[in-house]
Amino acid sequence: MAGKVKWVTDIEKSVLINNFEKRGWIQVTENEDWNFYWMSVQTIRNVFSVETGYRLSDDQIVNHFPNHYELTRKDLMVKNIKRYRKELEKEGSPLAEKDENGKYLYLDFVPVTYMLPADYNLFVEEFRKSPSSTWIMKPCGKAQGKGIFLINKLSQIKKWSRDSKTSSFVTQSTKEAYVISLYINNPLLIGGRKFDLRLYVLVSTYRPLRCYMYKLGFCRFCTVKYTPSTSELDNMFVHLTNVAIQKHGEDYNHIHGGKWTVSNLRLYLESTRGKEVTGKLFDEIHWIIVQSLKAVAPVMNNDKHCFECYGYDIIIDDKLKPWLIEVNASPSLTSSTANDRILKYNLINDTLNIAVPNGEIPDCKWNKSPPKEVLGNYEILYDEELAQGDGADRELRSRQGQSLGPKGGRSRDSGRTVLTTWK
Repeated sequence: MAGKVKWVTDIEKSVLINNFEKRGWIQVTENEDWNFYWMSVQTIRNVFSVETGYRLSDDQIVNHFPNHYELTRKDLMVKNIKRYRKELEKEGSPLAEKDENGKYLYLDFVPVTYMLPADYNLFVEEFRKSPSSTWIMKPCGKAQGKGIFLINKLSQIKKWSRDSKTSSFVTQSTKEAYVISLYINNPLLIGGRKFDLRLYVLVSTYRPLRCYMYKLGFCRFCTVKYTPSTSELDNMFVHLTNVAIQKHGEDYNHIHGGKWTVSNLRLYLESTRGKEVTGKLFDEIHWIIVQSLKAVAPVMNNDKHCFECYGYDIIIDDKLKPWLIEVNASPSLTSSTANDRILKYNLINDTLNIAVPNGEIPDCKWNKSPPKEVLGNYEILYDEELAQGDGADRELRSRQGQSLGPKGGRSRDSGRTVLTTWK
């Protein structure tokens, strides 16, 4: 198709703009005809709003799905995963199998979570079962560690939640909605420090689901050594890995930014824990990402003009069990180090190569199935059409220590049956 792609963005980041300019694309304003708009989540709300929105033409694409918040708001993500579990249970799916204590064998990948104020009484009931536990409170719609705090006494939450004049719980309208989750107080530590994983996942379509994993994710480390001691509950340099928090710490390193590549983590775990268990851990991480996307696919507005690159945050505990903490709709494109800048430039480059084939004026009717050679550092994580054509729904494999691996091959399972099938 003749002509250059016309682009707009309301996120002034060099890793974006350099990628657009490298392709010879032409910058225009949002009031002119544009083909590609990399926008903030606030802008996408306006584009698809009933009152202020407008109809996109076939040669226009944007970088968010209209209701991405079904996955990227902390409360809605948990709600959708809970609904997905119940639906699988109702269908009698082996994925929803539980142990003798009623815990999901394969779908227990988000910490126990309640919405506040709505689930306050349920939370209190759960808290009283294990009063020595620690919980983490997060505002539903904020990012970068803002508004987060830890509690280990009911009096702390009562102080937060009670209206000053009455003993009744304040209404939703007067207080911001929060989620409260059981804190993972046994995180895997490296060098005595807590860390989490930031993984990038690109979704080109939800129905059929097609998603890609970026190979160059990274770990974010806390600057202060971890302690479960209750005296350090207020020290966010111990507990929160967000760079926005850690960069203010005395021990923050501006050269490496407290980051490690995922490939370094993998090498470290292979040398300290063994290749087999490390391979199984990464299979499980990939599997829970796919399950989270399957959980939201039925409610996601699968608009043909949209794609989305999500930032997944995963914590690994000391038993090498991965936990999905949250999903970000606008993962940070700010570069904290030189390596960070290169990684994020390449991330955008590879994302554009998939979302805008050949860098030409887009046609949103294309089948969104790019050839393998354009994937760059992405690899296909799940393709629903391929999965169905490959003898779908082989949900569980042998109980004798093997399970179907993520690419359809066999992966050894040490000791217990782990579900790593993608079907």
